[in-house]
Amino acid sequence: MEINRELLKTAPIGVFDSGVGGLTVVREIMRQIPNEKIVYFGDTARVPYGSKSQETVTRYSEQIVRFLRTFQVKTIVVACNTASAYALDTLEQDIDIPIIGVVKPGAKVAAEVTRNGRIGVIATEATIGSQIYTEYIKELNKDVTIYGKACPLFVPLVEEGLLQDPVTDEIARRYLSELIDIDIDTLILGCTHYPLIRSTLGKIMGDKVTLVNPAYETALELKGMLQSLGLLNDEAPGLGSNQYQFYVSDKAEKFVRFANSIIKYGILSAKAINIEEY
Repeated sequence: MEINRELLKTAPIGVFDSGVGGLTVVREIMRQIPNEKIVYFGDTARVPYGSKSQETVTRYSEQIVRFLRTFQVKTIVVACNTASAYALDTLEQDIDIPIIGVVKPGAKVAAEVTRNGRIGVIATEATIGSQIYTEYIKELNKDVTIYGKACPLFVPLVEEGLLQDPVTDEIARRYLSELIDIDIDTLILGCTHYPLIRSTLGKIMGDKVTLVNPAYETALELKGMLQSLGLLNDEAPGLGSNQYQFYVSDKAEKFVRFANSIIKYGILSAKAINIEEY
C-alpha cells in the first residue's frame, strides 16, 4: 500500500476549462504547490460554455475527465465556473478520485470577508443562472445579499488578448455600474477568465471593494486537500520529466501564445486532440 501512496504522490493533477481561463488556476497551482505535475486541457473548439445548456456542459466535462484519466491523474480540478456549477455533482458520482471545482473556495472567502453583507458576483450567464454562488454563500452566511451580474463579453475580450484596452474598460464600466450603485463591498470574479482583467475591474470598483479571485482560493484548497490525503508531492520533478503538459481541442498555436503571455514558466507547446473520441 505504501508503494501505491508514493506513486500517487508523483502522479499529475488534471485541470480543465472551456478555454484559456483555467490557466489562471494553473498559474496559482504552480505558485502554491510547485512540485506538482499538471496536465491541462482547454476546450478551445467549444468555448464558451457559459451560453450552453447544463446537459451539453456535463457531456463535454465527462469527455474531458475521461481524457485526463488516461494520464493516471491523482485529482481533477474543474477550473471553469460554468462546469463547476453544471457538472461537478455528476462528475463526483462518476469517478473515484478527488475532484474540486472553483465555486466553493471563492464563495467561502466572500462570505468571510464581506463587512456590509452585500456581495456581487460577475460570471457567465450559465453560472449566474444556476444560482450556485448564492446557494453556497447562504449556507455559510444567511445574512448576506448576493447580486449576480452576467458579463458575457468578458470571455471573448480576454480570449482575443484585449486585457488592457479601451473597449474592455468601457464594457466593464457598463456591466459594473449597477453593482457600484448598490454599494457592494465584495466582488467575486466568478469566471476564471476574469482575473486576467483584474486591474481594470479593481480600478472601476474602487479601493473599498474586495475582489475575490476563486483561482487563488482554489489552489489553496487543492493544496490543503492533497496534504490531508497525504498526496502532496515532496520532491520537485527532475529535468525532462514533462512537468507541465497542455492539450486543447483546437488552435494550439494561438493557445500557446496566450498561455506564454500570462504564465511565465515557459509553455513550449500544446497539442490539439479530438476530444469527441473520449
